[in-house]
Amino acid sequence: MTVSVVPHINLRGQARGALQFYQSVFGGEIALITYRDAHSVRDPQDADRLMWGQVRAADGFQVMAYDVPTDTALQPGENAYFICVGCSSAEEASQRWAGLAASAIVIQPLAPAPWAPLYGMLKDRFGVTWVINVSAALAAAS
Repeated sequence: MTVSVVPHINLRGQARGALQFYQSVFGGEIALITYRDAHSVRDPQDADRLMWGQVRAADGFQVMAYDVPTDTALQPGENAYFICVGCSSAEEASQRWAGLAASAIVIQPLAPAPWAPLYGMLKDRFGVTWVINVSAALAAAS
């Protein structure tokens, strides 16, 4: 059995921009369906906003996002979730970090940490908190 966990980001009017940005950082294919495409427009200002969208890259990266309809309350929580990207090398981590860092607030600079060769945390221009690290095998607790 395989389980896949995909972060899903709820935005209002920014989902397309967020997914295009993440595609520029992580690569992959982008798929976008608007409320108009789905014949599900309840408010005209939502027509060209995303009802469903995702970026999926060959290396396994995947993220989904949509624009919460105007007639639905949206009160995103502060630090309600983080998206953690485990990279296989310092070069890959540095590249992902550099892409996400554009207009971001750095919470923890990308640097060595006790649990990873490289670890960093930032909040991107869409308010999403990302953790980038180089995956490392951890010793079992005694």
